[in-house]
Amino acid sequence: MSRTTRERPLAGKVALVTGGSRGIGAAIAKRLAGDGASVAVTYSKGADAASSLVKEIERGGGKAIAIQADAADADAVRNAVERTVTTLGRLDVLVNNAGVMTRGPFLDVPVPDYGGMFAVNVTGTLLCTQHALRPMLAARYGRIINLSSQLARTSVGAGFAAYAATKGAIEAFTRATAHEVGPHGVTVNAIAPGGIDTDMSRAVMTPEYRARRLGELPVRHFGGVEDVAYCAVFLATEEAHYLTGQVLQPNGGWVMP
Repeated sequence: MSRTTRERPLAGKVALVTGGSRGIGAAIAKRLAGDGASVAVTYSKGADAASSLVKEIERGGGKAIAIQADAADADAVRNAVERTVTTLGRLDVLVNNAGVMTRGPFLDVPVPDYGGMFAVNVTGTLLCTQHALRPMLAARYGRIINLSSQLARTSVGAGFAAYAATKGAIEAFTRATAHEVGPHGVTVNAIAPGGIDTDMSRAVMTPEYRARRLGELPVRHFGGVEDVAYCAVFLATEEAHYLTGQVLQPNGGWVMP
């Protein structure tokens, strides 16, 4: 069945996607909108990309807004949530996608670099979740989806220790908040992609590393951002009400639990 005629499971819902101007965040925003949700996307510096994304969603018949907000800035996050609720009427789904990565041997990573990763990847997720929970708890409904990484659960060589630590923290936070807010109609899950072709992954993968990783993947090809977006939409639906505290792993078989 075509996307224009099939059921739109998120019709009437409102989603906020952080770091949604490009890559995985943009793919998630477009898929949420395609399935009926009104979407707010935040961006830190990519104003042009965010504007283009909003226009693309609107051309497809959807509704979207872009909000400049650094995920690690408490005031900016509060404003983003308030603007989403004021402009779009409610907040049902939060996708904590904003993230940064610095790769290098841990002994060589400057404190500001790994401090910056924790500020955006971890503190940013906590701040966005905290502010989004207020309208969700009032409505007794919500879907929170955090972006983790396969690096939180497996080693792929040197250079990712600090980044992996931030994603391990995200998964621990996912389980703890799922337990805390579950009785109030809110689910909290995570997605841990692996082997996904993005600007970030291409920037840190050498040709040798890419070739070796392809040979190790059972499916023998990297995934795309759409594979992650599919997982996000699945977790955002009302039908996913019995899934919480879980980590979906679109990874081509890289890690098998």
